[in-house]
Amino acid sequence: MTGIWAATAPPVVTSDADRYEADIVIIGSGAGGATTAWALAGSGARVLVLERGGFLPREGANWSARAVFAERRYHNAEPWRTPAGKRFVPAAHYYVGGTTKVYGAGLPRLRTSDFGAVEHREGTSPAWPFGYQELEPYYAEAERLYRVHGGAADSDSASDADTASDAGADADAGQDPTAPPRSGPFPHPPVPHEPVIAGLARRLRHQGLHPYPLELGVDLGPDRPCLRCGTCDGFPCRVGAKSDAETRALRPALRRGNVRLLTHTRVTRLTTDPTGRTVSTVHALREGHPLTVRAARVVLAAGAINSAALLLRSACAAHPDGLANGTGLVGRNLMLHNNSVLLAVDPRQRNPVVFQKTLAVNDFYQAGPDRPYPLGNLQLMGKVGAEMLPPGYPYRLREWVAGHSLDWWVMSEDLPDPRNRVTLAPDGQITVRRVATNLRAHRDLLRAARRMLRRAGYPLVLSHRMGLDATGHQCGTTVAGLDEAHSVLDPFCRSHQVRNLYVVDGGFFPSSAAVNPTLTIAAQALRTARRGGLLD
Repeated sequence: MTGIWAATAPPVVTSDADRYEADIVIIGSGAGGATTAWALAGSGARVLVLERGGFLPREGANWSARAVFAERRYHNAEPWRTPAGKRFVPAAHYYVGGTTKVYGAGLPRLRTSDFGAVEHREGTSPAWPFGYQELEPYYAEAERLYRVHGGAADSDSASDADTASDAGADADAGQDPTAPPRSGPFPHPPVPHEPVIAGLARRLRHQGLHPYPLELGVDLGPDRPCLRCGTCDGFPCRVGAKSDAETRALRPALRRGNVRLLTHTRVTRLTTDPTGRTVSTVHALREGHPLTVRAARVVLAAGAINSAALLLRSACAAHPDGLANGTGLVGRNLMLHNNSVLLAVDPRQRNPVVFQKTLAVNDFYQAGPDRPYPLGNLQLMGKVGAEMLPPGYPYRLREWVAGHSLDWWVMSEDLPDPRNRVTLAPDGQITVRRVATNLRAHRDLLRAARRMLRRAGYPLVLSHRMGLDATGHQCGTTVAGLDEAHSVLDPFCRSHQVRNLYVVDGGFFPSSAAVNPTLTIAAQALRTARRGGLLD
């Protein structure tokens, strides 16, 4: 079926067929899949993107904390289970744009040291098969594509959205002390701090710390749509101002003529030719109806857990333990970060901030003279509301806490462990085994954060460690490497064993580092599209 490539055919395929053909098929439209499609747009190759969900609607409920958090209106993932059989609903979102539709828009680069072996208190974080300098040009391109705001700031505060084009924080704060070298400046200046956050930054600097403007992907500036509202982190963006994968990458790609999108299409299996060296057919269900896609190259970008599960479901005579799984590593070494939410409460005054997520602290990220091991990253979250706190407490108490709190995301690296893995239950359901690693470092980071915030004037500091259902930073299940005996993919995310198969999501990460992974996934997608042989 090739009619979808006619000049008059819509880029979002509306016709039904049981067979499709393409030069390149991309499975998944999140950060990896959509960025790959964007990089291939205009190339002349016929690119077909398969997304198991539809478009997340822009509606009033996008900005309702009750709808988004209490009612979980946009959670549409099927339940997964633990090896003991306990079911849980993951933080996965099956929409065009994937989980980036509700992410917090944090788009930092990994640190230079993250690409090498790093000694931690509980083990060694392995080196990557390429270094930071090899990825740097693609980081720069990804920052332009996703409109990243960041860099050194030039004034203490800004409280009016009309000043958003001005760099707005910490004249003497400088850059993140762990920031990697750059080939050029950020595409856009940092998002200005509101006065409460600017004051906090000054108090942190008085402690000898180096707070810096958090790197954010938002469409902010004069005549731009971002409103700096309080419903960004964890919410869908009703005005299209968040730099999600649909808005920034896939929609522009669909306008180029050679990229098409099939929504509501869940891929169930990949089959190979008799040699097992080439994927010959992609099998899927579109709103319950079976279809097949034949393509010269297959890019799997369904997220580290779902991509691993699909490869395991695709076991065949040539690949009895799962497609591309001759090493037994598909699904293993799952990493999710050690994440906690920390609420710093000052009972004496309310926190009037609206757009809170503008500041981060990396003074504890690497080992130092008084700290033999790395601890991790601290970054402000979007402002927490009463509906976002545990429902077991009275609403008025939650409302009071939220009204007086300054809210932080505390993130430490977890280490790859082959026992932490994705498998399939007998009925085909995804099973996730994950025992957190490097928790001593995470506890040390929480202690450091509490001391920092009490010194800054917040006498009450509460914390909650995120559980297994917090799957937003998943990585490591199809690890990339130079040695075919100890990795699934090569340094360009191409399968060692199935030569027309690529996996371009967080699964390729050999280590998780301790910063948000989205920009690194996008940068590697660009690198794979440019140099990985997709257009050969």
